[in-house]
Amino acid sequence: MKSNLLERLEGGVLIGDGAMGTLLYERGLPLDRCCEELILTQPDLVRRVHEDYVAAGAGMIETNSFSANRLKLARRGLESRVAEINSKAAHLAARVARDRDVLVAGSVGPLAIPLDDARSQGLDVAAIFHEQIRALLDGGADFIQLETFSDLEELKIALQMVKEVGEECPVVCSMSFTEDGVTHRGVRMETAFRELQAAGATVVGANCCIGPRALASLFTSRAPPPPHAPYSAFPNAGRPEFMDGRYLYLTTPDYFAAQGVDLARNGVRLIGGCCGTRPEHIAALRDALRAANLQPQAAAVSITAPRDRAPEAPAPRPPSHPTLLEIIRQRTLIVTEFDSPKTLVLDKMMAAARALKEAGTDFLTVADNSLAILRMSSVVTSHLVEKETGLRTIVHLACRDRNLIGTQSELMGMDALGLDHVLALTGDPSKVGDSPGATSVYDLNSISLLEGICAMNAGRTFGGRDLRRPTRFVKGCSFNPNVHNLDVQVKRLERKVAAGAQFVMTQPIFDRTLAKKTHAAVSGFNIPVLVGVMPLLNTRNTEFLHNEVPGIVIPDAVRERMRGKDGEAGAAEGLKISRELAGEVLAHFKGIYLITPLVRYEATAALSSAIRNGTL
Repeated sequence: MKSNLLERLEGGVLIGDGAMGTLLYERGLPLDRCCEELILTQPDLVRRVHEDYVAAGAGMIETNSFSANRLKLARRGLESRVAEINSKAAHLAARVARDRDVLVAGSVGPLAIPLDDARSQGLDVAAIFHEQIRALLDGGADFIQLETFSDLEELKIALQMVKEVGEECPVVCSMSFTEDGVTHRGVRMETAFRELQAAGATVVGANCCIGPRALASLFTSRAPPPPHAPYSAFPNAGRPEFMDGRYLYLTTPDYFAAQGVDLARNGVRLIGGCCGTRPEHIAALRDALRAANLQPQAAAVSITAPRDRAPEAPAPRPPSHPTLLEIIRQRTLIVTEFDSPKTLVLDKMMAAARALKEAGTDFLTVADNSLAILRMSSVVTSHLVEKETGLRTIVHLACRDRNLIGTQSELMGMDALGLDHVLALTGDPSKVGDSPGATSVYDLNSISLLEGICAMNAGRTFGGRDLRRPTRFVKGCSFNPNVHNLDVQVKRLERKVAAGAQFVMTQPIFDRTLAKKTHAAVSGFNIPVLVGVMPLLNTRNTEFLHNEVPGIVIPDAVRERMRGKDGEAGAAEGLKISRELAGEVLAHFKGIYLITPLVRYEATAALSSAIRNGTL
């Protein structure tokens, strides 16, 4: 009869199995197939994987159910078969483990979407985990292994569901950490382990994301582990290499096994493999542990993670560089937008910056390839403007063109250049622009970008790595008042402010009553709101903005005023309308956002001067 998990761990190191998904793909499963679906269509393929790991020396095998929750299975149209898939996965593993003194772990992974997004969609996160866990235990799993979680709160919810389904059921809680020992949300390994132990985890540990050496380095022999919660470690087989359309893991079994011995010597009691590991790695681990003649009692262990030291403080801003938030408390704030050039010639840009600064503009805001039209880098342009004219800038940063790595790299470069104001935007899709074949990235949206910038302001990357000092970005977001249902925009603004937005810039308005309506909608947020005002140039410009530019609505009365007016007459009427709008905006708000039309900075310079001199 099989002993339970804690009894096995008290008797010595328990060897887990290796990867399921990467091994199935390596054995020929098409990359577009769902591994968990094989329980229904090709169970023998999964059974052979279990048998190969048992033959290699695994004393514990995991069910093929990592992604078998309702959200992930819905992508394959299998959401109605959650209970069937999980129950059969556990039953299949239990048949292989029967009479072999092998334990079966019911594998449960995280949701398909971030926890905040799940909640905003009204999903019952606890019920999703409960459904999967119940089916695994009903199918014959000996315990539950919650693995590859990066959100501690989400993992705690899943842990609580295990406790509700089976009060006495052992549970392994395994999180993914960076090489610095933090989650992508900045939670340190020792903090996560401590909170999971307090919440009732039987075993706490780490898996995936990093290789065996990096994971082994997080475990050292300085202090004994808490006796009620042993540790587990399931590293990847190193870093993957992309070759012939597949990601291959090249860490050898012998190297993997040597790092496993280090883990065991430092008191880790449950050791297996994650992505890229195969039965050969587990067999090598078994042989290496035997050769090392490790004693069954646990060695001393502690967790090595970044020290709880405060990050170095950012350099203080010069007295001549007050933030937008400081300026608006002292006087009317004027922010003016001017697009970076479509060519390599910057003369017009610099002339505009000098004219706008002289006219009283506090900040020049530089768009990031708005409407997906190719222009010079907003970051480089902003740096050159500040260097050559002294006019402060707000850099627009869109999520369309850069992946998660590139976005963080850009922000690090901005900080190094002293660019400390950023407007976080999701960005217009590439297909609307002027570069056929360009693709949109969207690893992030404006909300997750704001959250990431907050992490950098706390001294860490989006993934939790220590930056050695914090950035000091002042973070803004967008808001569109030109909609029929303003409540929807307000709710999204609530999420942006909760994510860290410190100021708001709106799409241009052309209806004077909308200034008051917008103020009533956003006044409760208690952060500066800069309402957009854009001078119109002529009839054609007016009709184009109204009919072709997303987010802009021009009332019929304004369109009629501009009808038939071109040249100087059109510009004069457009400036008159924008003066009226600016006066209404400033009757309700302490700042304003002027948007230069078609690089005609003379219009916004005149408007800026009138605002600053009180001659609207």
